[in-house]
Amino acid sequence: MSEREIEVWGAVEELWAWLEGQRTHDGLDGLLLRVLKLSEEVGEVAQAVIGATGQNPRKGASHSWADVEGELCDVVITALVVLRTLTPDARAVFARHLERVRRRSLASGGA
Repeated sequence: MSEREIEVWGAVEELWAWLEGQRTHDGLDGLLLRVLKLSEEVGEVAQAVIGATGQNPRKGASHSWADVEGELCDVVITALVVLRTLTPDARAVFARHLERVRRRSLASGGA
């Protein structure tokens, strides 16, 4: 499947369904653990940036900017799956919010 053929929300739905089948904690605990996964992924972005810039003297340049890109993608995927966990209408919720942010940002003269 090429990059152009991947339908984001279909993939999010598949990943969500797979995670639901693997769930070991239900209810609020399961939701909170899924939300916490975002923090883990953001930490991996920070680790990759530190590695790409060689800021850890013990490890040196341990990552590339391509690693940072991949970690950022993991953050986005995780966030969309968490949103789907909160609501089956994640696609519409995200579209409405993105439009509000776009309008607010562009109205402020930022673009």
